[in-house]
Amino acid sequence: MDLEIRVIPRAGRSGFAGLRDGALLVKLAAAPVDGAANDELIALLAKTLKVPKRDISLVSGERSRTKRIRIAGMDRDQVIARLAGP
Repeated sequence: MDLEIRVIPRAGRSGFAGLRDGALLVKLAAAPVDGAANDELIALLAKTLKVPKRDISLVSGERSRTKRIRIAGMDRDQVIARLAGP
């Protein structure tokens, strides 16, 4: 399943901030230097969705604020349910 994400780097703390233009808005504490923000995004998604990091891959947007992430083994409803809360 692919998920469109809009990131805000250098935020006070990392977390989800709702939706913007149909994309999931994610604030990241890491700066967009040497892939640190991408690594933090994958770690945050893996922890929240309770999947291994290896199941999450960056499909496009490596150097952009708008990214497309592929999550193996989950459909859209499962992802939304886990991101919505406990």
